Amino acid sequence: MSETPSLFDVDDASRPLADRLRPRTLQDVIGQDHLLAADAPIGRMVGTQRLVSMVLWGPPGSGKTTIARLLAEQTDLAFEPLSATFSGVADLRKVFQAAQRRREVGQGTLLFVDEIHRFNRAQQDSFLPYVEDGTIVLVGATTENPSFELNGALLSRSQVFVLKRLDDAALSTLISRAEALLGQPLPLTDEARQALIAMADGDGRYLLNMIEQVQALPAPVDPAILAAAVQKRAPLYDKSQEGHYNLISALHKSMRGSDPDAALYWLARMLDGGEDPLFIARRITRFATEDIGMADPNAVQQALAAWDVYERLGSPEGELAIAQAVIYLATAPKSIGVYRGFNKASAAAKRTGSLMPPANILNAPTRLMKDLGYGDGYQYDPDTESGFSGANYFPDGMPRQTFYEPTTGGYERTITARLRHWAQLRNADTHDPTLESDAD
Repeated sequence: MSETPSLFDVDDASRPLADRLRPRTLQDVIGQDHLLAADAPIGRMVGTQRLVSMVLWGPPGSGKTTIARLLAEQTDLAFEPLSATFSGVADLRKVFQAAQRRREVGQGTLLFVDEIHRFNRAQQDSFLPYVEDGTIVLVGATTENPSFELNGALLSRSQVFVLKRLDDAALSTLISRAEALLGQPLPLTDEARQALIAMADGDGRYLLNMIEQVQALPAPVDPAILAAAVQKRAPLYDKSQEGHYNLISALHKSMRGSDPDAALYWLARMLDGGEDPLFIARRITRFATEDIGMADPNAVQQALAAWDVYERLGSPEGELAIAQAVIYLATAPKSIGVYRGFNKASAAAKRTGSLMPPANILNAPTRLMKDLGYGDGYQYDPDTESGFSGANYFPDGMPRQTFYEPTTGGYERTITARLRHWAQLRNADTHDPTLESDAD
């Protein structure tokens, strides 16, 4: 029986460190045990030597390309790599033809497509017949949400596996492997070692590239020297893709959950990633009307003020106004009474069509309109004894309905009392002056 190969095999110091440290077996891949362990989904496929087409979805530097290559090696499939960025229909046709020839002699093909989301719909459709008849096992890699970027037909024929961002423990293991390969520890203090891990931001490839830059520095390298020697990885944030929507959702839900600290964190993450502050200002203004509404009518004014301040000051000074508004909204009482009420009213408006307002609340600027009864019986509410006439303002033939149901929190507590008082007046045969004390 042959001896298990070394993790590193024959080393060539002229190659990049990330390539020299590329795992030789799936067991050597770090941070993805939830997929690759013997009892995990991909691990079970390898154990039975029966792969299905799949999409590996994960952040940069999480091992997608390495996993695809090792899957081919450990299941005796020919490995055909393509990049959707540089390949077209002609390249795909050549790969399919080669795969068909291999199949005729009993050899399977694993087609690995990096950045598969960059293929257009027609190119993605071209995979379907070859995936269906088993000519190829398709392994696509993407950093974007497949449900947004890939055809439904292709997704239905593939399994989507989510790779995790490498955590601190996985990155520490990667540093130890690099030191073993280099034959010496990195010249880092303990604090600088932790800073290096933080600077990698979950990207194993980026970590190894930084190690190549620091390995020859004179010891000891502290965090300040490290920061001067290498560049921190840019935050993983695409303003037009899923990260954009994930982070604004996190900000929105943190404010809804009345957690100003989490809300400030997600705000800072978005700004650090290069998000347009005016987009954030617009979204928090919507939040003020949707999630706070009449529980604190001043909330929307605070959001609009932050928007206005940012437009006047710009970055970075104006960002503080947005932060102030975020804290105000997160700590304000919450109510979706306005949001729900308007939705109910909109549904009723669609359902009832073109019902006319009752004649008594219509103006009568012409004699004909007066003769038709427009304005007859209208009571001017401020002139009534209680300041409330109790008249019907719904269309004739439409029963009165309740759309707006305020909560008992914040300013809506006052509104609830007023509405209850007016309902009592409306339903009473005569107005009882003793009921008016709750209206203020």
